[in-house]
Amino acid sequence: MPLFNLTSSTPATFILAGIPGMEKSHIWISIPFCSMYLAALLGNGVLLFVVSTERSLHQPMYLLLSMLAVTDLMLSSTTVPKMLALFWFSAGEISFGACLTQMFFLHFSFSAESMILLAMAFDRFVAICYPLRYPAVLTQSAIVKTGLLVLLRSFCVIFPCVFLLKRLPFCGHNVIPHTYCEHMGIARLACADISINILYGLAVPFATRVLDVVLIAVSYILILQALFRLPSRTARCKAFNTCVSHVCVIFLFYIPAFFTILTHRFGQEIPHHVHILLANLYVLFPPLLNPIVYGVRIERRNKEGRTQPSNVTCGESSTS
Repeated sequence: MPLFNLTSSTPATFILAGIPGMEKSHIWISIPFCSMYLAALLGNGVLLFVVSTERSLHQPMYLLLSMLAVTDLMLSSTTVPKMLALFWFSAGEISFGACLTQMFFLHFSFSAESMILLAMAFDRFVAICYPLRYPAVLTQSAIVKTGLLVLLRSFCVIFPCVFLLKRLPFCGHNVIPHTYCEHMGIARLACADISINILYGLAVPFATRVLDVVLIAVSYILILQALFRLPSRTARCKAFNTCVSHVCVIFLFYIPAFFTILTHRFGQEIPHHVHILLANLYVLFPPLLNPIVYGVRIERRNKEGRTQPSNVTCGESSTS
């Protein structure tokens, strides 16, 4: 038996196995995945170009949307190129350091996107309920600080995972039954107690995504309460239309996220290859569909010739 299998050490490389049980279909699976990835790159790239070049879009909501597009590009580009190399060339080997790096940026992107969606919910809350205060509250300085806070929180909650994995001994088991490296997929290969990893892996979603969902829900409850106080049905529809795109993006991000988490934790009867397919779609669907959802909004806005956010009075009276 090789020395590597007799000693507890950090493996030089891991082997990504792809989708277990569907190895013969990897080439066919790669076709829609590659198409979605290229479409996501194009869509988010165009969105960033339009927002950066169109001065009328240099507003808080669209600056936050640019942050979302950058995060989507990071999320898909962290995982899909290696996934396609695995499908096309059976290049599943990845170094331990590269695996940890991929894991870090994967979870970092999830955490960052969740907080950006929360910031966008706050933007809609202020725009609809306190339009007169909107320019004073959502300044460019506030958006920059929000971006820095997104980076800081995501880094602080994800970086400990690197140390939690580096402290573990590995006894020769280096095959990861997945298309990319993620925290628990690496931890399960260790020949030691991984209770801390499991607890931290459960705590991070609750400390980030669940908390963000609760705060987003509170924001929209307050928005709906304010909308019902509007005297005109037309005003209510106009105000809610400014939130439709954001609501769609929320569902696109959180429903697959929680479905994946729940099936991963409690769906033992679901075949393993289904888990992997869902996890792969999760890193592709939001980056693919988000620019489409907001692209429609931007196009409609440009046709209407608007140069200011669609702020509808709820909590204050507008003077316009």
